[in-house]
Amino acid sequence: MHLIQYDPFAEMEKMFNSQSFSPALDVYEEKDSVIVETSLAGVDTKNVDISVQKSVLTIQGENKKEHEIDDKNYYRKEIRSGSFYRQVALPVPVKEQEIKAEFSDGVLKIICPKAEAVEPKKITIEVINKDKSR
Repeated sequence: MHLIQYDPFAEMEKMFNSQSFSPALDVYEEKDSVIVETSLAGVDTKNVDISVQKSVLTIQGENKKEHEIDDKNYYRKEIRSGSFYRQVALPVPVKEQEIKAEFSDGVLKIICPKAEAVEPKKITIEVINKDKSR
């Protein structure tokens, strides 16, 4: 029988060295909006795409390092580059066509105006009696 040793630090190192990452999000509610914030320090906003479909917000993009030198003798390399992708279901219906995004001090802020609550449509059932004596 072979025992497989699990090294959590090796897993973390592998995660940090991968070429993609998932940015952390804060989602909170104000009176008229749902706000989504994420830290994207060092990311050029030209490389960020934001979309929303069926109340699911998607943020994706790429953090490019133009002058990365592979032959450096790093002691530690934690600054991430590569692609990122994150989706979050919005907690309430929003006006998808009116969503706005702002970028300031490395923080992307997405403002999602709330939609008016839609009341469920009540449907009346019509009962049809068929004469079975034909």
